[in-house]
Amino acid sequence: MIESANCNVNEADIDRRQLLGGAAGAALVSGLSLATYTASAATDGTAKRKGRIRQSVAHWCFSEAWKVEETIDHAAALGLKSVELIEPVYFPLLKEKGLVCAIGQIDMAPDPPFVPGWNNPEHYSRLMKATRASIDACGAYGYPNVIAFTGMNDGMSKEEGAANCVKGLKKVIGYAEAAGVNICIEVLNTRDDSHPMKGHPGYQGDDTEYVVDIIRRVGSPNMKLLFDVYHIQIMNGDVIRRLRQYRDILGHVHVAGNPGRGEIGDDQEICYKAVMEALVAIGYEGYVGQEFLPVGDPLESLARAVTICDV
Repeated sequence: MIESANCNVNEADIDRRQLLGGAAGAALVSGLSLATYTASAATDGTAKRKGRIRQSVAHWCFSEAWKVEETIDHAAALGLKSVELIEPVYFPLLKEKGLVCAIGQIDMAPDPPFVPGWNNPEHYSRLMKATRASIDACGAYGYPNVIAFTGMNDGMSKEEGAANCVKGLKKVIGYAEAAGVNICIEVLNTRDDSHPMKGHPGYQGDDTEYVVDIIRRVGSPNMKLLFDVYHIQIMNGDVIRRLRQYRDILGHVHVAGNPGRGEIGDDQEICYKAVMEALVAIGYEGYVGQEFLPVGDPLESLARAVTICDV
């Protein structure tokens, strides 16, 4: 049964070579640079994965350690399928490496993208421009999704914010449909105020059912849910039941350890082995994005997370 899946990760069973995977692990453990490994590996190219979960990595989490190009190289060597939330200028390199961008970002600079959201009509013009640009870029490469947010509450009631989100998203969803791209709106937690990227106090879409209602009201097969397990665990919990309940609108999944948005593993409360097995059981064919803040060595942290999710 999924609910009783063993969450234990035995350190003796997952050594560094296993974590990094096959020839990639052997090369890195022996001290070869990733560039040297990538250039020389002909037969065992990348780490071999089971393939039931298509994994991705969000570059922003590793941006203090790696440039985008390095994240792409590490993703390819670890057997991932995607590097996400990166600028379209890197899409040709993704294609060269055999990767995709599982979900495209929106550029709302100088604001963080989750602050000026669809709940406030004052932002519609900027959001339309940014979202259409992301749809154009992802559509041109056949990438499946772009991201969306409700935004901060800006003093609005939940009801008003939801109505504005529906109205605004209906203005752009037809454009997404024509391009064959999904718009995925994300639930974020408002409980953690310890770090600007661990929680988002004031974010309006902090409840799963609230965001699901917005999606249903937009009424398009291209309007989807970005199911961030970390955020939803904090705000609502009952993760596996919700994955089953909303399987028809799952567009993308994010994972991170809770508490702390650190590495996933035995020292946090979410059993990701069970979560991944639930995704397989419901026939989820989208991507799972590793979106955690590494505390230890970033490559080992990413490799371990990828191994845990490779069910």
